[in-house]
Amino acid sequence: MGDRVQDILSWYGSDNAGTKANIARMLRSGKLGGTGKLVILPVDQGFEHGPARSFAPNPSGYNPHYHFQLAIDAGCNAYAAPLGFLEAGAAEFAGQIPLILKLNNHDVLHDEKDPRPSVTGSVKDALRLGCSAVGFTIYPGSAHCHAMYEQLRVISAQAKAHGLAVVVWSYPRGAGLSKEGETAIDVVTYAAQIAAQLGAHIIKVKLPTAHLEQAAAKKVYESAKIPIGTLAERVAHVVQSAFDGRRIVIFSGGAKSEDAHVFEEARAIRTGGGFGSIIGRNSFQRQKPEAIKFLHTIMGIYAGENQ
Repeated sequence: MGDRVQDILSWYGSDNAGTKANIARMLRSGKLGGTGKLVILPVDQGFEHGPARSFAPNPSGYNPHYHFQLAIDAGCNAYAAPLGFLEAGAAEFAGQIPLILKLNNHDVLHDEKDPRPSVTGSVKDALRLGCSAVGFTIYPGSAHCHAMYEQLRVISAQAKAHGLAVVVWSYPRGAGLSKEGETAIDVVTYAAQIAAQLGAHIIKVKLPTAHLEQAAAKKVYESAKIPIGTLAERVAHVVQSAFDGRRIVIFSGGAKSEDAHVFEEARAIRTGGGFGSIIGRNSFQRQKPEAIKFLHTIMGIYAGENQ
């Protein structure tokens, strides 16, 4: 085990050997194995956004096996998906890549100002499928956030008791937040802190903007002169907010965009001390050769090979 992985495991002193082994399994897998960096392929978008919006740009993506193979061929650290996609390929690809079972999901067939995802899988399912971790989404700012926090607390305790790692998607949204506020630096750092306080081993957040949503927070940012002018500075502040960098924080890839933009974001994540990316649509909406080249470039940035 590389020294960096050993350092990271030391942050999780209350966890049992099984959970630490599964965190290490993800950190040691793929092209970035041993570096302490992560690139994870998440494919929950079929449930979250609908099949055509997710897979029509690259129809191979309708097949669950495509995503397993893409994650393996690209050398990702792990592959995350809801119950159905994992059940459709976990046996065929057993042991080839660490799996993360996404335990709750939300659809967009009706408009909700205060969303609340449904629990769609269990820790028992994750164990049956040979997963290394469970994933769970919380929406800080939603009127239903307290129910989500309580659900996560129960699921997290079950997962840890059975030696699984816990990955939390912490996405602020709700009637009390503006659209711009969902990615405001004060809100994203708050979301990272909440996920860490709820026991997450790995925290997934969106890249923050320099917007400040809360008036009380804005006063503190200005009086304390917290540097948030560049994306790298904002990444560093998010990581700082997750127990001063003692929790793994990775950043969402978002909707498909220009390669140069995504690579520039990866450089900012690297410079700011972020631990990597979880990149779905920017990966699987491409033909496989192009997707692998794209992911390898990002991995090279995190490894320090591509400046």
